[in-house]
Amino acid sequence: MNGTFTIAKREVSAYFNSPVAYIFIVAFLLVCGTLFFFLGNFFAAGQATMRGYFSLMPFVLSVLAPALTMRLWAEERRQGTYELLLTMPFSEGQLVAGKYLATMAVIGVALAASLPVPLMASMFGRFDPGTVLAEYLGAAMAASAVVAIGQAISGTSKNQISAFMSTVLVLLALSLLSQLTVWMDLPAALAGLVNWLSLSYHFASFSRGVVDTRDVAYFAIITVACLYATTRLLAAGKWR
Repeated sequence: MNGTFTIAKREVSAYFNSPVAYIFIVAFLLVCGTLFFFLGNFFAAGQATMRGYFSLMPFVLSVLAPALTMRLWAEERRQGTYELLLTMPFSEGQLVAGKYLATMAVIGVALAASLPVPLMASMFGRFDPGTVLAEYLGAAMAASAVVAIGQAISGTSKNQISAFMSTVLVLLALSLLSQLTVWMDLPAALAGLVNWLSLSYHFASFSRGVVDTRDVAYFAIITVACLYATTRLLAAGKWR
């Protein structure tokens, strides 16, 4: 674990020693706040609920989180430190886990910085703390899956731009998959598979304040599978 935390501290320092983390946090708060209070007609609705704030979270993360993950391995290649990292006394798992934890730490700061939003909205009525907690849990789990996917794609990319664009396209596709069952009359088995693969489909319950173990399992499986895939990519790179 010492190796993991060493890599995590290195990555967190890299994020906050550059404008990347600050731009992400500000953009996250501005986009979510604008969608919630203005485009979501919060004031006109007359209800104290955070559902509008979290309902579009998969799409917000799909567009903004790749700005964090694109540099994880693509930047190492650009700077020529990729091979150096692979020769250091860290396992592939420690390298991948450290970068994952650092990225999640930045997103965690952004989510923590959004806490004044439910406090402000609570002035318009009573909130159920359990519902808000479930919504934040869902946001964290969705972010976990998004970060793992982004790191895997960065591990296959030669530069940050291609990593960013590829990650955005993949994440938006996964988020929009569930709409296919609305737009098209799919067979029940295929519709079930499409919904299971969709990020937004599994986030829908969380946005209503409901924690479904099937959705928890989905985000956990995506996270573990993508992190494992990244470690295999690194292991293969050592022997090229």
